[in-house]
Amino acid sequence: MSSQLTSESPRRRLNARQRSTVERLLAAGQEELREVGHEALTIRTVAVRAGVSPATAYTYLASKHHLFAELFLRHIAQDHDAPVEGATVTERVQNVSQGVVSLLVAEPELTAAVTPALLGSDEDVVRLRLRIGSEFVSRFEAALRDPAQPAEPVDPAVLEVLILTFFGALLQVGMDTMSYDQMAERLESAFAVILRGNV
Repeated sequence: MSSQLTSESPRRRLNARQRSTVERLLAAGQEELREVGHEALTIRTVAVRAGVSPATAYTYLASKHHLFAELFLRHIAQDHDAPVEGATVTERVQNVSQGVVSLLVAEPELTAAVTPALLGSDEDVVRLRLRIGSEFVSRFEAALRDPAQPAEPVDPAVLEVLILTFFGALLQVGMDTMSYDQMAERLESAFAVILRGNV
């Protein structure tokens, strides 16, 4: 089933009643996730909590992995327009990294749920995975940009290394080889090395 939730074009076609249903489902999904965890959660239990039929829920949510990806995108996008702080490029990149890690830590059940969810291959998850990745890329790109010359393009090779490093650390957390605190510390050091010599 294809989703009408986050994709830009279908979302514009939702009427007021459909938008209300979507919001109820996402709110119910968040509550259910916090109460029972991602393994016990089902779209049917989310539908009951939202006060809609399972058939209606499946109109908007193809699977619980789709739900987790929708919730995660909303969660990380909440401070999308926050200014990037820092006098140097290294400070800005480190601050962006710390901010993202703080978002992940703030919703541990959602973060645990979305890690395996994003590895799925259904089209709704793939679409959202690309948007989530773009959200992270845009933050690091903004951190690399010189505030004094905002129109100047960033070095794509440096941006790629930052992203690869960030996602590599995220994968290690997902495999339980490091904690989020360790991830934050190691990324701070790694980014200082990558950006050594930059001002």
